[in-house]
Amino acid sequence: MAEIKLVAEARTQFGKGAARRIRREDKIPAVLYGHGTQPVHITLPGHESMLALRHSNALFAIELEGESHLAIAKDVQRDPIRGFIEHIDLLAVQQGEKVAVDVTVNVVGESAPGTIHLVEAQTLSVEAEATHLPESVDVDITGLEAGATVTAGEVKLPEGATLVVEPEHIVVTIAEPRGEAAEAEGETEGTVEETATAAE
Repeated sequence: MAEIKLVAEARTQFGKGAARRIRREDKIPAVLYGHGTQPVHITLPGHESMLALRHSNALFAIELEGESHLAIAKDVQRDPIRGFIEHIDLLAVQQGEKVAVDVTVNVVGESAPGTIHLVEAQTLSVEAEATHLPESVDVDITGLEAGATVTAGEVKLPEGATLVVEPEHIVVTIAEPRGEAAEAEGETEGTVEETATAAE
């Protein structure tokens, strides 16, 4: 996706009180770091940043004092109760540089009738070019029977992306619903008992 431009301001006040004042002004405290440089403490526009972070692995163009810095969000701290963004850690990146990120797993297709799918990994760790980071990967479960699994190595990755996790890492498991499995087990036990009684 295209770069998302955010106009930042240098931050000189620190501490919880300063952070609260910044958030009251609809801004978000943040830090920009990477490439061996000293971390730069900044504030970002609150509403625009919140909208931008809805895109997984979005690429930001941080405009600061006449310079533009490419960056991705490496950590977003939110208030555990109210959910607002408290702080953002931004990693500076460059054209052509590869970085490791987590991408969302999307399950597509329908497994065999009478089965359900269990997502064992909500995200998958991949390495890709910083300016072409994928937002998600699709895992196709069409027609898979109970007992089948889809591993990380079987997931089709976007062009230019490579796995960071082990290929054997299980992403999705296909199973029978627990109620149906228990019912089937009960029917099997009943059949065995009936057969034994008839034999007597």
